[in-house]
Amino acid sequence: MTDNSVPLEPGDFDVALIQRLIRTKHPDAEVESMKIVDAALSSDGEQKVSTARRIAVEVGYGPSAPDHWPQRLIVKVARPGLGDIPLYANEVNVYAHLGDELPVNTPMCLGAYHDAPSSSFGLVLEDLRPRDAVFPSVLSKTSVSDVRMLLDQFARLHAAYWESPRFDEDLAWVHPHTSGPIHDLFNHQAGVPMLINWEVQSQQFKRELVESLEESTDSLLAKVAVAQQHQASLPTTFLHGDAHIGNTYSLPDGSRGLLDWQLAARGFCMHDVSYIIITGLSVHDRRRHERELIEHYHHQLELAGVKDTPSVADLEREYRHAAAWCLYIGWLTTPLENYGWEINVANHIRLATAYRDLDSRTVLAAL
Repeated sequence: MTDNSVPLEPGDFDVALIQRLIRTKHPDAEVESMKIVDAALSSDGEQKVSTARRIAVEVGYGPSAPDHWPQRLIVKVARPGLGDIPLYANEVNVYAHLGDELPVNTPMCLGAYHDAPSSSFGLVLEDLRPRDAVFPSVLSKTSVSDVRMLLDQFARLHAAYWESPRFDEDLAWVHPHTSGPIHDLFNHQAGVPMLINWEVQSQQFKRELVESLEESTDSLLAKVAVAQQHQASLPTTFLHGDAHIGNTYSLPDGSRGLLDWQLAARGFCMHDVSYIIITGLSVHDRRRHERELIEHYHHQLELAGVKDTPSVADLEREYRHAAAWCLYIGWLTTPLENYGWEINVANHIRLATAYRDLDSRTVLAAL
């Protein structure tokens, strides 16, 4: 560990560390006290963490701190053993550069820091639990109205950065799906494809779902690459990138928000839209309502001022293309211990069924 590193264990946290992290965004901040509330790591299998550890702390600030700063914070740090995966730097960049301007609901960020030499990072985020936030999963009863409200959030996000010239300026760090360190991680045979091959070989339910689609891990990887190359030629925007229902939250006033920006990217809007519809709704509800939800999203883009909005037919076609990533990267990668058996299996069922219903295999083969 270096002097600039962020510890991974709750027992190594102290006032000086919390103050150092908060000062990355607020240089004059003073922290007078802190205590550990709880911590979560993915190995507990309760839909808590995938690639990072979250440590909840209660802090006391100095007298100059703004009244609206939350006293309960979540400090997100690296998961032991993963090394400096590019997802860490990516999420730090989102909160450091865009966290205060994003036109969607997301936790307040007080500090954002990444140290590549020590393979560590620290994000100081508002703990939403004292506000009685609810964190849904694929097991939750999510209504069509709930998904519609989330699509409103995505439409605002996408419209704000639609074909933005900033991608060649201050947002040059936002990589497309076709290049950059996260692309390399997801496509190099020693990276995520190796993990997916292991998951499919070792988990019978994953293997038989893939076989039932007349696919293999290699053919799905190839289809994802084709879809991403194709969608890179379409209007691009800033994407959440990992928009499954488990990365959202709701508050008692009915508002919805977005969590976990590690896979933020520059790409075509249906990457986010496909994932939230397919994971957010039961198979029955998705089949009945996906077209009207795509129409709703299209209308929201127009209301937000997007010129030359793709037609509903174009969005529907790209919805079918995007389903390959949702299945292959979205959940075939995920070990059972990260989210537990039921959440893992339910997501696979929804994603594999949508891939079959949408005949994504055929439309991707035609690209």
